[in-house]
Amino acid sequence: MSDTTESPLPSGGVLPDAASRLGLQPVGRLLFKFSLPAISSMLVNALYNVVDRFFVGRGVDEIALGGLSLVLPLMTISMAFAMLFGIGSANLISMRLGQGRREDAQEALNHCLWLLVVTGIAMMIAGLVFLDLILSFLGAQEGSTALGYARSYYRIILYGHPFFLVGFGMSHCTRAQGFPVVTMLGMFIGAGLNMILDPLFIFVLRWGVEGAAWATVLSQLVSMLWILRFTTSKRAVVRLRLKTFRLSGLIVRHIMAFGSSASLLHVAMAFVQLVYNISMGWYGASALGVSNGGDIALSGMNIVGAVVMLIAMPIFGINQGAQPILGFNYGAKKFARVKRAYLIAVAAASMLCMLGFLACQIFPAQIVRLFAPQASEEFMRFAVWAMRVQLMMLPVIGFQIVSTNMFAVTGRPRTSILFSMLRQVILLIPCMLIFGRIWGLWGVVCAAPVADGFSFLVTGSVIIFELRRLRAGIMRDKVI
Repeated sequence: MSDTTESPLPSGGVLPDAASRLGLQPVGRLLFKFSLPAISSMLVNALYNVVDRFFVGRGVDEIALGGLSLVLPLMTISMAFAMLFGIGSANLISMRLGQGRREDAQEALNHCLWLLVVTGIAMMIAGLVFLDLILSFLGAQEGSTALGYARSYYRIILYGHPFFLVGFGMSHCTRAQGFPVVTMLGMFIGAGLNMILDPLFIFVLRWGVEGAAWATVLSQLVSMLWILRFTTSKRAVVRLRLKTFRLSGLIVRHIMAFGSSASLLHVAMAFVQLVYNISMGWYGASALGVSNGGDIALSGMNIVGAVVMLIAMPIFGINQGAQPILGFNYGAKKFARVKRAYLIAVAAASMLCMLGFLACQIFPAQIVRLFAPQASEEFMRFAVWAMRVQLMMLPVIGFQIVSTNMFAVTGRPRTSILFSMLRQVILLIPCMLIFGRIWGLWGVVCAAPVADGFSFLVTGSVIIFELRRLRAGIMRDKVI
């Protein structure tokens, strides 16, 4: 509900006209208003990684993309910590403001900054000290060219860990206070600066992958300063007051409890990325028939991952936009509006997925060339095939994401987490391991559409019963 205003939340935590807006305005119009800022934020956040891949592939070579792919699980783990403390604190702040406990909300904000700073510095130091040991577990084969690129890139990224954790984590707290546009502007500023610095450092100064890393670090620093400037300003509902800060184990536990769900999903995602990297390294050389087949497979899957990210981010934005509409109307027992909001969100998400599916099936070579214009014939053959196969079930992904969220906003977070883990952990990882043993590299690539298909069938079967429950509620309302 805060995503539609830049005015601070009153002591009750609910905007005066929230009930009339969420309960009475046309659902389609509401979904558009709530989704647009979320889609913008998600896309801008995705641009950090995609822009680096785009310029590295064009300014260095296609194998350098494999280096970025190797460190992706590590960067996802960093995001998991940022979400653990950032989303956890944001939820606690929202709750305390709703209870009229402003001082407690301020303490949650203070704890959030402390946790993010300490974690960021600890990860930076540990990463720099044990860099080679950490990289040895990422899946590259001995002598891999991609591993050298990964070392050069991630060593610099580590210097920006505190900036990333504080900027990304604290942005959730800003949104929780009713200032989503401030958060969105911070992301736009960081991503825009990254798009300027990447070509400057890579093409003009010829710093290669190190240039891409420095561009990312500097952009994260600027985004962090933007968010911190707001949280210390008079505009903020809850301001940082570190002079009064006293560490509380109870507040830390509350923050971690509120943020654990989103954090665990990113940990699972990092594990999936790691299994992919290891599998590409193991099976790439024998499957592609060239000595650097592992590096080619890593780089090809990196491009596929970038495309998937660009398609998925708007879907997550629609999901975030639908969440307050679904939750409010479900709580108000306006089940007809719940059903309509759900169906419109599924339709919008599915339409975007279908457009992405058609583009990737019809123009895969052109998309790959955007990232690697000088790619070898072996690279093009694998990347084009992998893109078509990996995204074979893309049209049903929008339904899967929105339906999973449906259970979270209707008071069943455990069911939502189960369906989120269904595809990423319960199905995908076993499929990769089993198919890889049987069919090698080709089996690993084919695991994703198989997992997507089974997830769709399971989720679809359960959501049918959910829609029947809503229909029964609608009929009861008509009788009454």
